[in-house]
Amino acid sequence: MRCGPNGSHLPHLTIGGVAHLTSTRAVGGKTPRTVTARALAILESFSPDQTALSLMEISRRTGLSASTTHRLVGELSEWGALERLSDLRYRIGQRLCEVAALSPHRGGLLACAMPFLEDLFDVTARTVQLALLDGAEVVTVAQLCAGATGSDIPRRHAHSPLTTAAGLVLLSFLPPAERSTLAAVPLSSGRAIPGQPLDRIVADVRACGVAITNGQYDQGVVAIAAPVFDAANRAVAAVSLRCPAREAYPVSYVPTVRVAARGASRALGADRIPVAEAACGRPTSVQQG
Repeated sequence: MRCGPNGSHLPHLTIGGVAHLTSTRAVGGKTPRTVTARALAILESFSPDQTALSLMEISRRTGLSASTTHRLVGELSEWGALERLSDLRYRIGQRLCEVAALSPHRGGLLACAMPFLEDLFDVTARTVQLALLDGAEVVTVAQLCAGATGSDIPRRHAHSPLTTAAGLVLLSFLPPAERSTLAAVPLSSGRAIPGQPLDRIVADVRACGVAITNGQYDQGVVAIAAPVFDAANRAVAAVSLRCPAREAYPVSYVPTVRVAARGASRALGADRIPVAEAACGRPTSVQQG
């Protein structure tokens, strides 16, 4: 039986994820006339610098009336293209990420990665996941878990903080400026990185090629994650494996996770995977405090 993460949040699309929106607004700032153009204008009103907007802000950016904005935002939210936040603002919904991930222009991230996730699951019989960076959080877009027989892309995706193994991998392989920006954002959940300078964590992860956490996000769970690179050699996703901390030697999964991530990277067209092969016999990032 297939199973997916137990999340209900819908993230925005960001640089470093599968895709981000490009401009489709009418030239000269004219108000879009058709329903389709209006819906697209609403979606493209979001940007990496403005990932959450109020109805008033969307209306002002698109030139649409308040009533039209309210109606279309409601319809887009119902479909999953937008998500309403607790502060009544909106951000891009994960369902668009599902669609974008299938784009042949990006090599089809999920299509390229799933065979390697399935191999990793078959070899280890442990929960394996594919995760993307979503602002200052990480979102799981595919998961295979105990009893699964194939792949599934659930409609609702679990969010987790940057202090997870996948989050630390994706953070570590960002360009320094983007990394510094994200590192300055308060964590929405999970514990803060305990007593370790970020530069040291990043250096360890980059040297090892994986991040390993022990109980940082889920008590009693060791997570191992490795980066997936695209044709431009950018880390666009992370392959991760979760196992009980009580296992005698959980880091024995490290080479297998690395192989799966490298296979997915090559399938995406990466020709230079910037990971040094340092020995990794212990958690190099966040350990249980």
